[in-house]
Order: sequence, then structure tokens, then C-alpha cells
Amino acid sequence: MAALPPGSTIGILGGGQLGRMTALAAANLGYRCHIYDPDAGGPASQVAAATTVAAWDDAVALDGFARAVDVVTYEFENVPIETVDRLSALVAVRPGPLALQVAQHRVEEKRFARHCGLETAPFWGITTLDELAEGVAAVGVPAILKTSRFGYDGKGQIPIGLDTSLREAWQALATDDAILERRIDFVAEISVIVARGVDGVTRAFPPALNEHRDGILRRSLAPAPVAPEIHDLACAAAVTLAERLDLVGLLAVELFVTEDGRVLVNEIAPRPHNSGHWTQDGCTTSQFEQFVRAVAGLPLGPVEALFETEMVNLIGDDARDWPSLMADPSAKLHLYGKAEIRDGRKMGHVNRRRRPWPGETPA
Repeated sequence: MAALPPGSTIGILGGGQLGRMTALAAANLGYRCHIYDPDAGGPASQVAAATTVAAWDDAVALDGFARAVDVVTYEFENVPIETVDRLSALVAVRPGPLALQVAQHRVEEKRFARHCGLETAPFWGITTLDELAEGVAAVGVPAILKTSRFGYDGKGQIPIGLDTSLREAWQALATDDAILERRIDFVAEISVIVARGVDGVTRAFPPALNEHRDGILRRSLAPAPVAPEIHDLACAAAVTLAERLDLVGLLAVELFVTEDGRVLVNEIAPRPHNSGHWTQDGCTTSQFEQFVRAVAGLPLGPVEALFETEMVNLIGDDARDWPSLMADPSAKLHLYGKAEIRDGRKMGHVNRRRRPWPGETPA
């Protein structure tokens, strides 16, 4: 397929901050974005050319949306498969349904990674209390019981130890579709974002070192200060997954690094990712521009880091510090346009250069 010419319209399923930053990047390349989201007034709609507010199963709205755009993508992975299937019959959707199906279910995610020859933590699919007991015997403790679907930022997770009441844990999770994962004693948690174009070309951004607080990503440092062999293993794993998914777009891959130098796949997301926000100011091509390039059929941009960059999420009341962040010459502030500050809610992020900008004399 030929690249979409400037002036074309990219449809984005979902109206959150990832869609917002994608729409801004698309505008810089001459594209319009049309948001489809059940909720009105989201961060993406504030900067997009058009928005359709309708349910995921609204056939009339979906058909009208497909006719109004030239290609469709999504900014989060919990879009119903049925929605993507309907749109795919009318317009190109990138990434396709396979990436969604795998990313939407934690058990399938782990199985797919292993099918690709990659390592994961020991895991067990759980649908009943009896299977939970079997899983604990097979996987061991400490472990984490998670919902297989819709969990994010530490939600839908219960730690399992020697003294945990399995019955109480199972009742508290309130699902019949879960996964038990052995807790890994890792020395680092890193992530790689890889782009794959319509021509099959892949480019992986340097890994980021991630720190979480209360299950939410707090800080990323990139390029991650890891050994070259860890860098290579992580990027190779991300490229393998993108190729095996036949993905066109972006794939974020979260990984654990163990003390003995193994790299284990934890989770994947077929979209831009919080841990890639550092690329907005630390790379020639941001993850959002790269996402647009891939989806639109353009050549992929360079992914080399310009300098070491620290990204810090502004969570809840952190966003109230925007005046001081605006006054900080080392900070690049990115706010998401969310009207209400809430505990645990990502309101924005700030990137800081850890080394001088090119051509700049150190202070």
C-alpha cells in the first residue's frame, strides 16, 4: 500500500492521553485525526479534527466513522474485538486483531511469548478456586493473582503468600478468568518499544529502566543503564514479538531482568506506552511520530537517543506543581488536559535531560 498523503485522516479508537499525543504528532506530519470514543471531551478530542461519541457496538456510528477516515488504529488495547472486526471490513485497521487478542488476555500473552521462544515468569491459568490451589502448587509462592483482562496500573491484582487464604483471595478478585504468576526476584524492570512498518521494517527504541510505585509507573530512565547483552536481548525479544504478531504500528514490551542475566517477557501493549514518553524530548523521532509513520505507511524514523532522559509521571496532585515545572529550564512539561485531579490519575509527565542538549555547554 502507498503511504497516506498529507491531509488524510487517521481514525483513533479511544480518547485518552495516548490518543492526544498521537493526534498532535500526526498534525505535525500533515494528518488529521478523528477520535472514536464512548466518552465525550477526553484528552484526545481536545486536539483532534473530529470526534464520534458512540458505543463500541454502535454499528451505524462505526460504519460512518470508517467512511470518514483513511486508516484506523487504537490508543488502548481493550477495544472490543468485534469493533475491530467490523471496521476491518471497511477500512485498514493497524495493528490488526491478532495483536489485540493476545494483549487483551494475560494467559494468552504469556503463552504467545513462550510460543515465540521467549521466557516468562512461571504462570497458571485460573478459572476456579480448585485451579487456584493447583496453580499455587505448580507455580509456588510468592505469587500474584491477577485478572486476565482489564487490569492496569496495579488494579485487579492480589499477592499470594504462604499464609494467604486462597478462598478469600479468589472471592476478592471476583472473576472466573485469572492468572497466577510467580513473583520474580528481578534486578531491573525495563521496557522496549518497537515499531514495525507496512513493509515489515522494524526499529526498536533503546530500552527504558522503569520504577513503579503502588503499581503505577513513576519514573523511566532511558537509555536504560544495562549491559549491552541485556540491551540486545530485550530489543530482540520485542522485534520477535512484533514480527510474529504481524504487527503494523507500535508494540511496547515490558521485561524483567534477573540477576543471572535472563530477560523475561512480562506484558505487551500494541500501542504507545507510558514508558516511551521520554522519546518526545530524548529522540529525533518520538514514539508518537513513529506510531503515525507506521500506521500511515511512511518510512520509520531514527530511534537513537540524543541524550539520557528521565521521565517522571505527574500523578494526582503532582500536577499542581506545573508553575514550578514551567519555570525549570531542564524540564519539558507535557499535560494531558484532564479537568479533574484524582489520586492515582496520570495528569501529565515531565522529561528532563540528564546531559546537555547537543551543542550546549554544560553548566
